[in-house]
Amino acid sequence: MILVSSCLAGQACRYNGSSALAKEIEALVENKEAVMMCPELLGGFHTPREPAEIIKGTGIDVINGNARVIERSGKDVTDIYLDGAYKALSIAKEIKATVIVLKENSPSCGSEHIYNGAFSNVKLAGEGVTTALLRKHGFIVMSESQFAAEIHGDPS
Repeated sequence: MILVSSCLAGQACRYNGSSALAKEIEALVENKEAVMMCPELLGGFHTPREPAEIIKGTGIDVINGNARVIERSGKDVTDIYLDGAYKALSIAKEIKATVIVLKENSPSCGSEHIYNGAFSNVKLAGEGVTTALLRKHGFIVMSESQFAAEIHGDPS
């Protein structure tokens, strides 16, 4: 079974109320080969919500207590991100996920890149809180573009 970000399956649950539909992922959900989840909604956020970024680190730093997730207004929402990540981990274990496909650049779901914490639209190499926790527990996590490349046989 594959675990996927809900926004990639077409649910309008991103911070700005949009989706990030990936047709391949939508088809997996429709064929009951994938289960959707949004760690930010699992943690207690609503849609839309204020943008947030990891400050002074990446997802693993948040898990280790060395970085925080802060909304643009300055509100600390670290606990919500951690709660959602642990709930996503529980789902991954429950469904025995073989692979997890999460939305790139997100402070929860980014697997290769996240925003730099300055709300300047600049990305840096790193992973989000949920991705870091899932990987820490041995799960394979990839972005939607990595997944698309894999299913289309693109080695890059």
